[in-house]
Amino acid sequence: MCGFDKGFHSKDNQNALRAQLDLVVLPRKGKLSQVARQEEQAAEFVKVRRALSAVESTINGLEVHRLDVCPGHGIEGFKRYVALAVLTRNIHRIGAIVWSQDMERAQQKSRYADPNKPVKLAA
Repeated sequence: MCGFDKGFHSKDNQNALRAQLDLVVLPRKGKLSQVARQEEQAAEFVKVRRALSAVESTINGLEVHRLDVCPGHGIEGFKRYVALAVLTRNIHRIGAIVWSQDMERAQQKSRYADPNKPVKLAA
């Protein structure tokens, strides 16, 4: 299977990809015909579109943290940089999860604690 953004759709692209792939996710722009609407509302089509959105989100997260330009030289530098970018993104995501859990615990404690006593977050 393969997924693309709306700007890549054309009849030629659709036919060429269908000849090589089992599932082609190539959404159309504008108002859809009844057949095209049924095709784009199929469960597999929607699943791949959502996966594509998740990939776009991850790419944006890397760009926001300045990991969109590789300072390394050659293929080995590129591989090293990609590995470090993935590691950095994972650490950032784990940190967000831990922070969220700390905030949830603090809220739970504040419900049952003395309202005059300050709540201390885990270090």
